[in-house]
Amino acid sequence: MSDIASIILPVRALSPKSILIYSCEEVIGDGILKLSFAQQVRRRFPEAKITWLAGTGKTVYASILKPVAVRFIDEVIENAGVGDKTLQLFTKWSPLPGRKFDLIIDTQRLVARTMIVKRIPHDTFISGTANFFFSDVKPPKNFEPDPSFVGGLIDMLDLVSPRPADDGANVFDLSQEYRAAAAELLPSGAIYIGIAPGAGDRRKLWPVERYFELARKQLAIGRVPVFLLGPDEAELVAAVRREVPGALLPEWDRADDYAHVKGPMLVMALAAHMSAAIANNSGTGHMLAVGGAPLVSIFTRHDPAKYAAQARGLKILHALRDYGVDDASRIPLSAALDAIDTFVKYEEPLIS
Repeated sequence: MSDIASIILPVRALSPKSILIYSCEEVIGDGILKLSFAQQVRRRFPEAKITWLAGTGKTVYASILKPVAVRFIDEVIENAGVGDKTLQLFTKWSPLPGRKFDLIIDTQRLVARTMIVKRIPHDTFISGTANFFFSDVKPPKNFEPDPSFVGGLIDMLDLVSPRPADDGANVFDLSQEYRAAAAELLPSGAIYIGIAPGAGDRRKLWPVERYFELARKQLAIGRVPVFLLGPDEAELVAAVRREVPGALLPEWDRADDYAHVKGPMLVMALAAHMSAAIANNSGTGHMLAVGGAPLVSIFTRHDPAKYAAQARGLKILHALRDYGVDDASRIPLSAALDAIDTFVKYEEPLIS
């Protein structure tokens, strides 16, 4: 956003007591990105009841990220069937009957869905869809939108609320149990390199053989590769054991006193011990970034300016931009090795 625009914002200062935030659904990567937005909503409107509506599917705010989300969100409604069928536009159907909100914030940009969501009774409706055409509050003419996904959401908040000073609060305030588990699993004295070869979308994957070769090269120079693999990646775990016998699998090889401590927050805690990490554009990449690992992020065709992880150190390797093809396999091993070496040379892990 431009300096001029920031001087004349908010356009209309509000003090809502009830807020509905509409999204389609959240998998882990989306959920991590959007939580900083949810934190901003809570900071600006501390007395409001905040409802998160996942209109077309499920959200991690009702499952694996619930322990964090409850700090900012009072109510989560998922699989609501709001905006999942364009036909809803041509009926008298009313979403969320009996509910009304002082403020609705529409976080997606599909016109039909926006028109459906706007049917929910409200006092003020904010949406960036179609250049704010459907929004009750619109940005000034000299408005310059933030190119990032989360920045665009916070732009909408700026229309109705002054931007507060950064209080330094971490969205993911990990408990001592997670930190203690990570310290046992990755004890001090080694240079740890995080490796996350998975992704929900197979089109995002850098070849797994290249991850294995990268890990072997880290071992050869005295570093310790740490593979981050979830409960659905058992086959990949077996391949890691076979191809990189010196690698660590901290989520699978548990000999610590905190075996009940697991999931995304454990990955974040482990990341604080890493000198660098590499991941596809995936949920695990976002976990590593939030946890504090300098990150090498593999992109194929998506725009990193919009979707990149919020890492303290970030190197994007982009197949389409840098190599002209929407194919992660075109990204050479040497590019990833150089990026990791740079992080190890110039960055210290948060916990060493």
